[in-house]
Amino acid sequence: MTLSPREITDRLARIGRRPSRALGQNFVADPNTVRRIAALAAVGPDDHVVEIGAGLGSLTLALLETGATVTAIEVDRHLVPLLREAVEPAATVLEADAMTFDWSSLGPGPLVLVANLPYNIATPLVADLLDGVPAVERMLVMVQLEVGQRLAAEVGDEQYGAVSVKVRHWADARVVGRVPPTVFVPQPNVDSALVSIVRRPGAPEVEVDFALVRAGFGQRRKMLRGALRGLVDEEAFACAGIDPTARAEQLDVGAWGRLTACVHRPS
Repeated sequence: MTLSPREITDRLARIGRRPSRALGQNFVADPNTVRRIAALAAVGPDDHVVEIGAGLGSLTLALLETGATVTAIEVDRHLVPLLREAVEPAATVLEADAMTFDWSSLGPGPLVLVANLPYNIATPLVADLLDGVPAVERMLVMVQLEVGQRLAAEVGDEQYGAVSVKVRHWADARVVGRVPPTVFVPQPNVDSALVSIVRRPGAPEVEVDFALVRAGFGQRRKMLRGALRGLVDEEAFACAGIDPTARAEQLDVGAWGRLTACVHRPS
């Protein structure tokens, strides 16, 4: 079961609302798409799934069909009553902002994040969860295509950037599907990507100073010698075995870890 385009527009009309651009609201209105997302997330009765931006409940209903325990989080107070009407008591609905949410309130985990993430929070939310919420062991997120490509990029890919390093530091990531604009109400102007992110067990193999990573990619056309001037000296480059004439996109996570260790080595 999911909501059709007509049902979505009718429910919004009941409360005198339209999809909010500020909140990045594009509601999925296709049963095959939400069931595909649930299948790719590989969740079932043993999983506690957290859905961010549950909206009117289309994806929530597909996740419930898997037998998983579902906690649906929605920030828009106008939509929360409609979401509760659609999915409670089978799912738990929380009115909250995912960017400030107390994830510890959901217990020790493990948790699986499955969500259609708005453009404006997708990158910072994924980064913050990887950094600070180890209970979230897996994610299957639907994001704008260019965002998904950055999240999953590897060294050598055109889209490889600072967030790619962040994701690779903690997890394995890959784009597992694309979604056309036609399945949304309203239709966005771009395709979306489905990205699978699986946290590796244990601590990362290397420590990475992400201030260095951000500085390097902040001036990505410059050689590292210039982009990291004042942060990394020639001795540190030599210590890490990194050519100072290289550019940020040429360094994988291991290289950034070596550079971090050499910059912060005891004097």
